[in-house]
Amino acid sequence: MFEALKQKWNRKNLNNERFNFLFNGVHEDEVVVYDCETTGLNPKEDHIISIGAVKVKGNKILTNEAIHIYVIQEKDINHESITIHKIRNCDLEGAVPINEAIERFLYYIGNRKLVGYYLEFDVAMINKYTKPMYGITLPNKKEEVSAIYYDKKIERIPQGHIDLRFDTILKELNLPKLTAHDALNDAVMTAMMYLKLQHVQRL
Repeated sequence: MFEALKQKWNRKNLNNERFNFLFNGVHEDEVVVYDCETTGLNPKEDHIISIGAVKVKGNKILTNEAIHIYVIQEKDINHESITIHKIRNCDLEGAVPINEAIERFLYYIGNRKLVGYYLEFDVAMINKYTKPMYGITLPNKKEEVSAIYYDKKIERIPQGHIDLRFDTILKELNLPKLTAHDALNDAVMTAMMYLKLQHVQRL
């Protein structure tokens, strides 16, 4: 009930009717897996450098429909950020303004459920822009891959420590690690995790 009231209030705050489609009934047979590369880990202070997203339909990852959007930066990317995500200032050729990036992302996800790894952070980063631009936070249903993994793993070791690091989950699920570390490849690897976890009872 609380969630329904929250969504009703969220929709009431929408200031651009072009995005009414975000509040339509959930697109049941597809989800969108996405990842953001950012200048840091503080949604209040840091900014999005790139967004990678891919749709999953049934048992297929639709890489041919994926998006990978680079965002123009107001300031040069600092060395610490480059060390983490390997995106240099010279790699931003073809980047677009953040408003355009967010709009393209919203049209891509539609009313589909969102899936991700450390999804709470990525949602907070998108909400940082959708709130002032359109008056809303992302209304989509959301599912955290590490939580699915945890629920399937905890049955075997209820008192044990479960390693939820990205690389550990990939290894445990016998999935390949893509070479380039960027938003799109991270989204694709997370999509592989999500699909694999749909077909295992426990780990």
